[in-house]
Amino acid sequence: MAKGANQKLKILYLMKILMEKTDEDNTITLNEMIAELEKYGITAERKSIYDDIESLRQYGIDITTRKTKTTDYFVANRLFEMPELKLLVDAVQCSKFITHKKSNELIKKIESFASVHQAMQLQRQVYVANRTKTLNESIYYNVDKLHLAIAENRQVSFKYFEYTVNKEKKFRKNGEKYITSPYALSWDDENYYLITYSEKYGDFTHYRVDKMADIEINEQARVKLPDGEHFNIAEYSKKVFNMFGGEEETVKIQFDNSLVNVVIDRYGKDITIERADENNFIVRIKVAVSSTFFAWIFQFGEKVKILSPECVVEKYAESLNKLTSLYL
Repeated sequence: MAKGANQKLKILYLMKILMEKTDEDNTITLNEMIAELEKYGITAERKSIYDDIESLRQYGIDITTRKTKTTDYFVANRLFEMPELKLLVDAVQCSKFITHKKSNELIKKIESFASVHQAMQLQRQVYVANRTKTLNESIYYNVDKLHLAIAENRQVSFKYFEYTVNKEKKFRKNGEKYITSPYALSWDDENYYLITYSEKYGDFTHYRVDKMADIEINEQARVKLPDGEHFNIAEYSKKVFNMFGGEEETVKIQFDNSLVNVVIDRYGKDITIERADENNFIVRIKVAVSSTFFAWIFQFGEKVKILSPECVVEKYAESLNKLTSLYL
């Protein structure tokens, strides 16, 4: 039998056909495989297909058969199971920092891990209340560049902007570039943040990645952390509410027992919980005291009370008085 120009690619096209067109609910016969190969200009005999299928099995592809009136073939287990792919699609669709365009591109790529029939189940819209997408298309590549800078232990420079009431970009420092030492990227409150160490202030700070522009990786090595200091991104994220900084304090707070799951969700199961009385418990947590920390406390109303230190109690009372004055 004369071999076509694509004959050497036969086993690869056969793998493509099986991966794209079959799953547990959609099978293919040998004759159908031969017909599909012909669409690529490849001729094949049944025996060669048997040999190729065995080779693909040895390679690690789980090709299974099912006996009906014919012998039906399909790919049973894949790299990702359908629930995992659905989870990935939902995460991409719900991610605020990924634009609509990039979301669609990523979902198409995720679909390639399933058969064409299963992929139809992944083409679904996930609606989340009050969810908006970023306007900055470059964020996807900015994240990759920042990861590279961290891995290579190098500083980065960038411009940083905010939006005006006219929805126009306004660069801070009159467009002058920031030069920082990146130590981690954190996804917090639906936004990506770059966490850096400032030698000038001797502390960590952070920037919204979607508000960074003209990012460049510099030749200079990152500023080293002070001797003995180790950066713990989990601890940093727990104490800095919604990435709004403030003076760090160890705060003693009393919560109603009904809020124990809220506290554990925020601070983890390792937090020490003290019993105050039958209805309340007390925790001591290290936080960056800021308006967002107070907003977190405020949402629980009379079920939570800051006990100490006095300076934080006074700041919280002052913020409540300012808020109340707006309505009097």
